[in-house]
Amino acid sequence: MSKASERGAVAVEFAIVAPVLVMLLLGIMEFGRAYNTQVTLSSAAREGVRVMAIGNNAPAARTAVKNAVTGLQPALADGNITITPSSCTAGVQTTVKITYTLTTMTGIAGPFPMEGKGVMLCGG
Repeated sequence: MSKASERGAVAVEFAIVAPVLVMLLLGIMEFGRAYNTQVTLSSAAREGVRVMAIGNNAPAARTAVKNAVTGLQPALADGNITITPSSCTAGVQTTVKITYTLTTMTGIAGPFPMEGKGVMLCGG
């Protein structure tokens, strides 16, 4: 075989393999972003439920959640944060649940609904 025909074969092989490698790279990036968002939501829910369980203050708990997720785009709205029960009595469990829809960078898959949840006993 001549050098020219080998160069053509390499170009064809690269044209076949390149889209697969690009899709693999984009999938890794999307998975990493989704995992980071899930960890952020879980941490924010734990922070919010801690504030609610200790201070019995739902607005302060919502603020704590929003302060913990400042990097999310789009940002959380009050409707994304559910606190039950709305008043914390000693010995009762309180729950903070955050719902969020993650849009993908590539638009190939998604959007993905995500949830962070924190549960703690009221009264510290």
